[in-house]
Amino acid sequence: MTEFNDDKPKTQKEKSFKEQILAELEEANRLRKQHDLELRQKEKEAEEFARRTAELTAEYEAEDRRERQEAKIREEKRRLEEKAKTALAENQIETKIDNQKIKDVLRNIDQTFNPDGAESAKADDEQESYLVRATDSVGYDGNPDISDIPSDESESEDNLQFEQDSDQLDETKTDLENKVGTKRRRKRQKTNSLAGKIALFLISAIIIALIATGFLVYRYVDSSIKPLDSSSKKYITVDIPEGSGNKYIGQILEKSGVIKSATVFNYYTKFKNYSNFQSGYYNLQPNMDLDEICKQLKEGGTPQPEKPSLGKILVTEGYTIKQISEAVTKNSAKKHASTPYTADDFLKVVQDEAFISKMAAKYPKLLGSLPEADKVTYRLEGYLFPATYSYYEKTSMEDIVEDMISTMDSYMSQYYDTIAASGKSVNDVLTLASLVEKEGSTDDDRRNIASVFYNRMNNNMPLQSNIAILYAMGKLGEETSLAADASIDTSIDSPYNVYTNTGLMPGPVDAPSLSAIEATVNPASTNYYYFVADVKTGKIYYSENFDDHKANVEKYVNSQINE
Repeated sequence: MTEFNDDKPKTQKEKSFKEQILAELEEANRLRKQHDLELRQKEKEAEEFARRTAELTAEYEAEDRRERQEAKIREEKRRLEEKAKTALAENQIETKIDNQKIKDVLRNIDQTFNPDGAESAKADDEQESYLVRATDSVGYDGNPDISDIPSDESESEDNLQFEQDSDQLDETKTDLENKVGTKRRRKRQKTNSLAGKIALFLISAIIIALIATGFLVYRYVDSSIKPLDSSSKKYITVDIPEGSGNKYIGQILEKSGVIKSATVFNYYTKFKNYSNFQSGYYNLQPNMDLDEICKQLKEGGTPQPEKPSLGKILVTEGYTIKQISEAVTKNSAKKHASTPYTADDFLKVVQDEAFISKMAAKYPKLLGSLPEADKVTYRLEGYLFPATYSYYEKTSMEDIVEDMISTMDSYMSQYYDTIAASGKSVNDVLTLASLVEKEGSTDDDRRNIASVFYNRMNNNMPLQSNIAILYAMGKLGEETSLAADASIDTSIDSPYNVYTNTGLMPGPVDAPSLSAIEATVNPASTNYYYFVADVKTGKIYYSENFDDHKANVEKYVNSQINE
């Protein structure tokens, strides 16, 4: 039978954690901008209210100054009138006037009443005559006799003085209004300019603050995802209680000095869908990033504290000895990290007959039925349990291989009595389990496939599994196309050719999982003799006769290979 597992890659569109944080920051910025718009509107209303208040105050002050000025002018006019009346009453009119003053007065009068100069001479004579009479002639009351001064001339002088006073008041009023308006405009311009500068400063400050905050948050989150101290080599033992949630675990890790932020850990695990963290004791390092820490937390800790290891070696289910030799060189606890061991070191140990004899003596139930060296590629093939193994400062390659053998012995101990009662050997069970491991992927399929193999052996039929042929060719574990798998050479001369030879191979071809071992020890009860896997879906179809099997092969394999 040929295994055709077509595992379709699953695509998942999900945003990165940094992008989600940035999206949340953008939403916060939008809300802050909306708040700023409302704040600026209120500021504009306050500025308009202040401006209107200033205008009203300025108008009030201007009106008050104008009233005081008018009152001052009226008071000055009244004072002058009183002074004139007093002078007349006390006969204090000057009687001596120098010639220059007389000429100036005559010139002013002439310009006022005779602009064209036609009455200039007459005005001089009359003014001179008047002055003479005012000087030389005094009435009975002591005042000058001015009865002969023409009345219309006196009225003209009064009118002229009044007009001059009125013009002066108008000019004063206009000047005051112009000054107030100019001052008001300047004050308004200054206020508006100041308000604009303040608003611009506030907006700029807010924008800068938002940008700075977003940048700092991004830097903080990014640094929290990365190792707390990439140069640190120390181990920190952390106890995760049973039933602890992600938030509480983050708090424990932060308090222990393993991570930077419990909050970032909590949100990061939710974003990455990390869950089902196991309780127990963990030896963690500050140079581990969050993904590495989460990976260990999912694997589970130890019931009791253990000394920190230098690294870990991962042996995957279904690995051959050749694949395990490459696995021991890689430190699975850290990305792209190596162990102090080489593939040659491992291959040398697993082929060392002295070491194998020592292990057989130490684990007799497990290794008591080991195949002979000349009949198999590797005697310990299939006897190294797939699991994760820690190594320490003084751990040798022999210690690691023995740890793998010891782990297989501990898991197989529950089946030793059942195997012995069935008349089979441990080597028989592990050999068949190595085929079941590769041919099936679920527990049910593995139990059914084990049943098919047992039914064929009981009827002296060859097992016809391509897994054994690929191992004989040295290609087991390598990626092969469906066409190459379908055209595999089933006539190869090898004790592992289960097409030409009936019964089992001389030994296992890979490291079976506990599921495959369990299925082999306790198979399903069926009448199936054949099975084939759909090359697209991986679903296995079973049949009791060759005709049905042939139809299944044509439908689920050949027809899809030719497409």
